[in-house]
Amino acid sequence: MEEESMEEEGGSSSSSSYEAMMDDQNHNNWEAGVDGYRQQHPAGHAQAPLGDRALQLPADRKGHRGQQQEEEAQMVPEANGLMKGCDSAGAAGKGGAVAAAIINTSTSKFLMNVITIEDYKSTYWPKLDSAIDQLLTQSPGDYIPISYEQIYSCVYKCVCQQHSEQMYSDLIKKITNHLERVSKELQASPPDLYIERFNIALGQYLGALQSIVPLFIYMNKFYIETKLNRDLKDDLIKLFTEHVAEKHIYSLMPLLLEAQSTPFQITPSTMANIVKGLYTLRPEWVQMAPALFSKFIPNILPPAVESELQEYAAQDQKLQRELMQNGFTRGDQSRKRAGEELTYNGSSACASSRGYR
Repeated sequence: MEEESMEEEGGSSSSSSYEAMMDDQNHNNWEAGVDGYRQQHPAGHAQAPLGDRALQLPADRKGHRGQQQEEEAQMVPEANGLMKGCDSAGAAGKGGAVAAAIINTSTSKFLMNVITIEDYKSTYWPKLDSAIDQLLTQSPGDYIPISYEQIYSCVYKCVCQQHSEQMYSDLIKKITNHLERVSKELQASPPDLYIERFNIALGQYLGALQSIVPLFIYMNKFYIETKLNRDLKDDLIKLFTEHVAEKHIYSLMPLLLEAQSTPFQITPSTMANIVKGLYTLRPEWVQMAPALFSKFIPNILPPAVESELQEYAAQDQKLQRELMQNGFTRGDQSRKRAGEELTYNGSSACASSRGYR
């Protein structure tokens, strides 16, 4: 029993001496590491090195495992390939490197999405050019096989890449060339087809604007309204006025007046579309034919006055005679006394209608 106790005491003493020796060795290694660090980083740092802070811990907490964990913590690499620093200067350098890496990554991604002027001319504008062609030449009710989402996205990307000025210039040039072709076709039209063809051209263009203007809404908002202080729709209406309507108004107006004097020479809807369209393009053209415009545009003529009621009645009676001469009847008149068709009914109807002009 004494021998076993002596062996246990000898084993415990040898193990304790071995642990003491390892502690001394670890302590010496820490001292050597701290001395080398202090030589590389002289005093003056705002924060003590990590080794100093570790040495300040209680002795009973600085075992072999604690030392190994601290050394591994100092040498763990970051995700960007940098090593963790031991002082504030190292942390600052690491942060700057990480920020630089992030900026470089973002810059490379941005450069990959840059639309150069060559990309715009070869890829983006051809898509817009084709879509505009289809919109300008479509007939009412036709199906257009284009992707409005794709065209809208093209415009948005070009505006974000600072191509608004070039895109606006290309759009104006494109529509101007189209309107010049339309004007030449109208000039070659015979008189009996002139009014109908002008109505088709006007309606087709105004219908196309209902699609073109929304597609270019980003360019209108961030370039035309902001830098040019104008509106895209007003600019495009002005183009039709300058390149088509102004060139044909003096040929068109006499034909409209002649058609007005001959009932139903053209359909009422065609006459209404043209008159309202001309008033939209340029309201000043009302002065060329106030009576014609007053039939489709309210409040064109001055209000009726009582002293001119007889004149209004005479005009209505004249219109009724012309309609009857052209074969239009007034229907069943058996419940009215003879001779009152053109006097009583004409004057009363005239007074009631003229009072609301």
